[in-house]
Amino acid sequence: MKVDTAFFPSNFDTAAQLARRVEDTGFDGLWSAETSHDPFFPLVVAARETQRINLGTGVAIVFPRSPMVLANIGWDLQANSKGRFILGLGTQVKGHNERRFSVKWASPVKRLREVILSLRAIWDSWQNNSKLNFVGEFYQFTLMTPFFNPGPIEHPKVPIYISGLNPQITQLAGELCEGFYIHGFHSAKYINETVVPNLRKGLVKAGRKREDLSLITGTFIASGTTRGEVEKAKQSVKQQISFYASTRTYKGVLDAHGWGDACYRLNEKAAKGQWADMAAEITDDMLEELAVVGTYAEIAQKLAARYKGVLDRVVIGLGSPERQDAGRSREFVQEIRRSMGT
Repeated sequence: MKVDTAFFPSNFDTAAQLARRVEDTGFDGLWSAETSHDPFFPLVVAARETQRINLGTGVAIVFPRSPMVLANIGWDLQANSKGRFILGLGTQVKGHNERRFSVKWASPVKRLREVILSLRAIWDSWQNNSKLNFVGEFYQFTLMTPFFNPGPIEHPKVPIYISGLNPQITQLAGELCEGFYIHGFHSAKYINETVVPNLRKGLVKAGRKREDLSLITGTFIASGTTRGEVEKAKQSVKQQISFYASTRTYKGVLDAHGWGDACYRLNEKAAKGQWADMAAEITDDMLEELAVVGTYAEIAQKLAARYKGVLDRVVIGLGSPERQDAGRSREFVQEIRRSMGT
């Protein structure tokens, strides 16, 4: 089990400081998400500031970018990190694609399949000087002149991880990808009863083994030194969970526990802009299933109880890294490894 963390720096100076801190703390990987900032820029800095840890996008939104653009970015980051880069891609939901990114939403799983296959075709043409001839339903790449070919690199196999929850995306990961990043909005029940069986279907289809793919997730953590701090943290995490639970795309997680009606109530509140009222819909029972709750002394064991033997990597958020106690963070990472038996 590898123990990773995520960071959300707002500028390059902060990104450099945090990347060094993450590596010094003993984490195995660092993931940059596409939220209010570009997910690739911080990793350019992190690649120069670190020597050991993996650097990945967790995730970059795929459809607003041409696969050729993604290929260039991934190739450069892989070369400059000396083989430590992981290209993590996610589709996002229809509303964000159409209304936030202004891109067409059509057959997302079929389209994502073509993105993965076309990326590998482009990279093969660069590494082996082979003729680029990818023709699909959504993407066609048939032109690559020497002027636009960056040429071979030392570590040409760029791992592709995709993220999601639904069975079709999960099966696609099992069939084609080096990793599957389970969406942070999940429960252990949903992973064991829905994600893992569909992952196996994809693996079987491609004649692959479970060891051929890395299974990773981040999780909501409500923690603190004292019970009072934990109770305070719970309210913040309930607010985060309510945002995801309001999206019908993720309703299947709630359905697994008989809570599907909460999605409709939350969706209605979100449509009315009643964001502050949404956390009240998340009960303590729901929180226990959808997050890891406990004091810092308890969290490692609770993570192990939930994920040991299931995941290959776990992404831990410990709050704002610049405000963390480095020694305590290092101890926490080591405790997670001990609990996981690694």
